[in-house]
Amino acid sequence: MGDRNRQKTLVLGHRNPDTDSICSAICYANLKEKMTGEEYEPCRAGNLNPETQFVLKYFKLEPPRLVENVRTQVKDIEIRKTKGVGRGISLRNAWSLMQEDNVVTLPCVNDDGVLEGVITIGDITKSYMNLYDSSIISKAGTKYANILDTLDGTMVIGDPEAYFDKGKVLIAAANPDLMENYIEKHDLVILGNRYESQLCAIEMEAGCIIVCEGAGVSLTIRKLAQERGCTVITTPYDTYTAARLINQSMPISYFMTTEKIITFSEEDYLDDIRDIMASKRHRDFPIMNSNGKYLGMISRRNLLGARGKSIILVDHNEKTQAVEGIESADIKEIIDHHRLGTVETLGPVFFRNQPLGCTATIIYQMYQENKIEIDKKTAGLLCSAIISDTLLFRSPTCTAVDKAAGLALAEIAGLDIETYAIKMFAAASNLKGKSDEDIFYQDFKRFTVGNSVFGIGQITSLNAAELEELKGRMLSYCEKAREQHNADMMFFMLTNILTESTDVLCVGQGAEQLVASAFHITDEEEGGLEKHDGIVFLPGVVSRKKQLAPQIIMALQQ
Repeated sequence: MGDRNRQKTLVLGHRNPDTDSICSAICYANLKEKMTGEEYEPCRAGNLNPETQFVLKYFKLEPPRLVENVRTQVKDIEIRKTKGVGRGISLRNAWSLMQEDNVVTLPCVNDDGVLEGVITIGDITKSYMNLYDSSIISKAGTKYANILDTLDGTMVIGDPEAYFDKGKVLIAAANPDLMENYIEKHDLVILGNRYESQLCAIEMEAGCIIVCEGAGVSLTIRKLAQERGCTVITTPYDTYTAARLINQSMPISYFMTTEKIITFSEEDYLDDIRDIMASKRHRDFPIMNSNGKYLGMISRRNLLGARGKSIILVDHNEKTQAVEGIESADIKEIIDHHRLGTVETLGPVFFRNQPLGCTATIIYQMYQENKIEIDKKTAGLLCSAIISDTLLFRSPTCTAVDKAAGLALAEIAGLDIETYAIKMFAAASNLKGKSDEDIFYQDFKRFTVGNSVFGIGQITSLNAAELEELKGRMLSYCEKAREQHNADMMFFMLTNILTESTDVLCVGQGAEQLVASAFHITDEEEGGLEKHDGIVFLPGVVSRKKQLAPQIIMALQQ
């Protein structure tokens, strides 16, 4: 498990992150690291809006890494770190390594970590079944060092680094006059301590003689072998055992698979590789890193207990707003201030949800409860999130707790809260040169109620003329977005912070009537609903979460 414990936990807001999502993720990751000493990484599940970009720039912070899906990847799970072996090792060594590590597959890797092949226990057993090919040892290009190692031999004459790569293997059991009929040049001859047999083999130009039962080799034979270039090895084994063992000295390179090996990358998603693994006979598959170097082996067994990525959700708890692949993630905690449309979790989680105006307020409380000091930057981020979510304490979602937290944090960060808020809102409502899509998705949430799917986007501005100019553009984009999301209705809030009112653009069958009836607006009052221009004016409405969304949900449920 060693490796798994190093896995860092990702702290994530929702798919269209606002300033609260981003700042809460950064500050909560920081709090958790201080509390546990483990690694927590703040991430974002979507693009930053201009307001959040302004905040991060103001406090000189890099945007968190973009994570668009949290499906489980190979790198999230335990894989076998089977060590790669060199292509020259003997079948016997490969076999021992397999027994030692209790594996059935060994990867063959070169000095640069590049995979050259794989050898399985089946490949080794097959090598023993090839009984009739007496030249297989030379075909395999077997190093004398391997033969020495396998036969516990001693090199009397010759070079252990040389190869036996021509000739066949035979046992000299007959008497010398018969031997001449079947020893050929380059052959490897296994024999006993009979001087005549040894002499005969060397004269027949054998490439190597193996003298069994630890018998000595006379000076004459050594001299002759040296002159004729014949390698001489002695072994304590008898001829039968030596003949049986010598096959095990062959290098794995001759038997391993080098073509069409199925490998996976550590970036691969488990659900993509599951089917491939199921359809193949082999048990183990090599894993490569992003540079194509060998990392370890994965088998179907590794997939069984695969726990997903460790995740903490902030500022949302609904599956439709969460990053893709959340169902396979291992959710550890949820910190939020929205309605419950809760994601399903695999196990019990730490879940903190308070009816406050901002997630950052909850995180501020947690810093205090754990007596962890808040530095200037953290205070600045938490304060920005509160200003953003409560529209500087003007929103109906804002509570006395949010206001107290915002003011205390501004003090720590050394911010003049009014001046800073105006700069922040101005950055947010700078819509020049932005596409309809950018504006629509700057702050968007999708909701599912029973069989109805609807979305609400929102833009807040201090500039009435700018909002007025957007009406026509955004109405037509809402229709496009409705089709893209396959939603029944789309709503877009053009909210004026100064007058604390909102124009809601309504698209979809009965959308406009739904809003009008939800807020009890009659035709006379509205004066314009007769036209059915798809826009409803809502004085005193500034919050999607507290005012618009709940009213729409209630109206739909009736």
